Amino acid sequence: MFQNRMEGNIVLTLLPKKVFAGENSTKNIQSIIEQNTVRKILIFTDEGIAGAGLLDYLETFIPDTVEKKTITSVSMEPSYQEVQKSIDELGEFSPNLVIGLGGGSVIDTAKLFSVVYQTEYTVKDLLEDSSRAQKKILSLMIPTTCGTGAEATINAIVAVPEKEVKIGIVSEEMLPDYVILDPYNIKNLPKSILASSASDAFCHGIECYTSLKANLISNVYAQACCKLIIDNLEKAYEDKEDLDARLSLLIGSFFGGTAITASGTTAVHALSYPLGGKFHIPHGVSNAILLPHVMRENMSDCLPHLAELSERILPVKEGLSEEEKAERLMTRIEGMIKAVDIPTDLTKWNVTEDDLDFLVESAYQQRRLLDNNRKNLTLNEIRSIYKKVL
Repeated sequence: MFQNRMEGNIVLTLLPKKVFAGENSTKNIQSIIEQNTVRKILIFTDEGIAGAGLLDYLETFIPDTVEKKTITSVSMEPSYQEVQKSIDELGEFSPNLVIGLGGGSVIDTAKLFSVVYQTEYTVKDLLEDSSRAQKKILSLMIPTTCGTGAEATINAIVAVPEKEVKIGIVSEEMLPDYVILDPYNIKNLPKSILASSASDAFCHGIECYTSLKANLISNVYAQACCKLIIDNLEKAYEDKEDLDARLSLLIGSFFGGTAITASGTTAVHALSYPLGGKFHIPHGVSNAILLPHVMRENMSDCLPHLAELSERILPVKEGLSEEEKAERLMTRIEGMIKAVDIPTDLTKWNVTEDDLDFLVESAYQQRRLLDNNRKNLTLNEIRSIYKKVL
C-alpha cells in the first residue's frame, strides 16, 4: 500500500509471486514444478510459436513424469467466444498448472482459463461482471514478444465481434503466479513484431506516467519501461544477436505491465481498440501510429509530466523550457517509430473519412481508459486525432 502525495489515493501494487529473467531462465520451470507438486500441465500457445521451436525448447525443461496437453489454436486477438471454446473443449484433463507461451493473446487466454475452467460462469459473464472471477489454477506466463506486458497485468483483452471492438476484462484474480523472461524466446522474433510489440510497451509506460491514476509507485515502473525501450529498441531491431538489448525489452515490457496494474493506460489505447476490432490492425502498430498525436493533444494537461519524463529518459540537455522538453520527447518517439519501420498513418489498412463516425463513437465508449486520461477529450478532439493519421 502506498499513499500518493499528489492526489491522496491509496494504490495497491500487485506483482507475480516470482519472476525469473535472463538467458536460459526457462529452466526455472523445473523448480516451479517441484515446489508445487505439479502433475498435469496445460500449455496455451499458437502455431507460429510451436513452428518456431519455442514449444520444444520449453518442453525440454519439463520432466517426463509430468503429463502435458498443448493447445496451439490460439488466434491473434481472439474473440471471447474463441477463448470460451478452447476452455470448453479441454474436457476433464484437470491441470494443476497452466502455461501461456506466446504474445498477449496467448497469455490473456491462459489467464482467463485460470479463472474460468470448471466454473459456472463464462468468459462472456466476466465481460459483464469481472468481479465473479476466482482463480482456480496456478499460472506461469512466458512471453515470446516484448510488448503487451500481459504477464504482469490483471487484464485480459478479448474481441467482441458483435460490437467490432476489443474489451478488457480486469480482475486481480488473473495476476500470474510466475513469469519467465528469457531472451531466447524473442531472439528470432520477426523484426516487424519486435518493433510493434516494443512500441506497445512504450505506450504503456508513457500513458501510465501521464494518467490520472499515476503515483510514485507506478511512475517508477513506467519510467523504467520507457527508458529500457527507448535505449534498446533500435539496437535489438538491427541485431538479433544482441540478447542484452532483447532482454532489456522483455524487462521493459514487464515493467510496463506492472505500471498498468498500478496506474492504467489512457487515450492511446482507447483510440487503438476500434482500429484493432474493425480493421484488425496489429495493436502495437495502431498504438505507435496514434501515440505522438494523442500526446500532443494531451499536452495542455500533461505538459509537466511529459517534460519530466523527457528529462529522465533522454540524455541531459540543459536550459530547455517544459514545452521544449516535451517536444524533444515527441520528436525522439517519432524518430524511434520511423527507425523501426512502423507506418505513420492508416493508409495501408484503407481506413477513410467514411469510417470516422464509427471510430470516434467506439473510442468514446472506452470510458475505462478515457476517464483515466488527464485531458477530457471531446468527440471533436478524438475526430481530429483520427483525421491526422488517415
